Amino acid sequence: MPKIAIVGAGPSGCYVAQALLKLDKTLEVDILDRLPVPYGLVRYGVAPDHQGTKAVSRQFARLFERQGVRFIGNVTLGETVTLDELRAAYDVVVLALGLSKDRELDLPGRDLAGITGAGAVTRHWNDHPDEAAQVPHLGNRVVIVGQGNVAMDVLRILAKQEPDFDGSDLHPRHTDHITGAGVAQIDILGRSPAHEAKFDPVMVKELAKLEHVRFALDGIELSQGHDDDPRVAAVTALPQDVPVASHEVTFRFGWKPERLSGEEGRVSAAYFSRGDEELGLSCDSVITAIGFDSHIPGLRDDLLAQAEDRETGVVDKGLYLAGWFCRGPRGTIPDNRLAAQDLATRIVADLATGQATGQTTGQATGQGGEKPGRAALVATHPDLTDYDGWLRIDAAELAACTDGRVRAKVADLETLLALACAPAPGPATPETDE
Repeated sequence: MPKIAIVGAGPSGCYVAQALLKLDKTLEVDILDRLPVPYGLVRYGVAPDHQGTKAVSRQFARLFERQGVRFIGNVTLGETVTLDELRAAYDVVVLALGLSKDRELDLPGRDLAGITGAGAVTRHWNDHPDEAAQVPHLGNRVVIVGQGNVAMDVLRILAKQEPDFDGSDLHPRHTDHITGAGVAQIDILGRSPAHEAKFDPVMVKELAKLEHVRFALDGIELSQGHDDDPRVAAVTALPQDVPVASHEVTFRFGWKPERLSGEEGRVSAAYFSRGDEELGLSCDSVITAIGFDSHIPGLRDDLLAQAEDRETGVVDKGLYLAGWFCRGPRGTIPDNRLAAQDLATRIVADLATGQATGQTTGQATGQGGEKPGRAALVATHPDLTDYDGWLRIDAAELAACTDGRVRAKVADLETLLALACAPAPGPATPETDE
């Protein structure tokens, strides 16, 4: 029975597992993650007020609950186990590690305090253990650089008020922080004109529902002749005549970031250019939303450089890449499903022709030449967690949620591990009359 390890329990990894088992139900699939919780980007990258998008996790849960896929948590590639060790233990290794590091704004002043990546901010709001303690500085005036969907998420959450978060999993301490910062003025800038902007028009239409926000547009004339473009239609429909507004949001199109300046080591202004025009914006903080890179230096570039088929994700015999880790930060969660189907088809074909296994016969194998799979990990790392551990975490978070929220995420890694490793409750002791 071929053994497959998928490293990364986010949507790309889960979609690959789904597609593989649809093609061949006899495959033994393990999904590994460095955290004791599955679902990756769905849990930590999707905005906490977009529970409809997060609901895809219920679909992924069937992998572990009905289809025999095993979740193995607390496994860090390069620390707990090396890539070579994984390849020796499994017939196929799929790296679905995602891209979680914010791309830096390469400008003078980029090292000033008060400059934060949108990915880090989103993970903080989602209570990711790596970012839980990194409270972003906000202030009254916030500049957002970038106009993709992640930028729209950040803008929307900053512009919302507490009642708007009913039904989300944004902890009240985060809304208290945003309110306490006094965010009132938000400028969101991009290099492109509105008709070439990276955001989905649906994201902008969602902003129009915030009755307490007044919008303004700068550079919309750059899209003259493109009135029928859905992005132009969405931004021009934003309410600009709001008599009493708690937040002012200005969309600025066609502006190239030039430099950042500060006082006493903290950012206080951001400067942009558009042709011969220059723009300086006073600000208390800058949030950058200009893309993502790998959090593992060099690994992705090295693998892509030697890849047999970069688009599909074939690196070498038995080694494959999936999702953003393969194609870069483009496409939505559903888009990854189609790519996963193509990759799964290739993997199953390679297994059928004997082209999938990258190790020689007998290397790191069990009886009869069969590879050990999960057993090789358990033998050397007894502190691994499993899906039952995640269910204990899930139950604790659901039980702890406050009014208006759907869960209260555990943000501390030690607490997550303690819950995941807690012994299952034994049978109840029967009562006696004594």
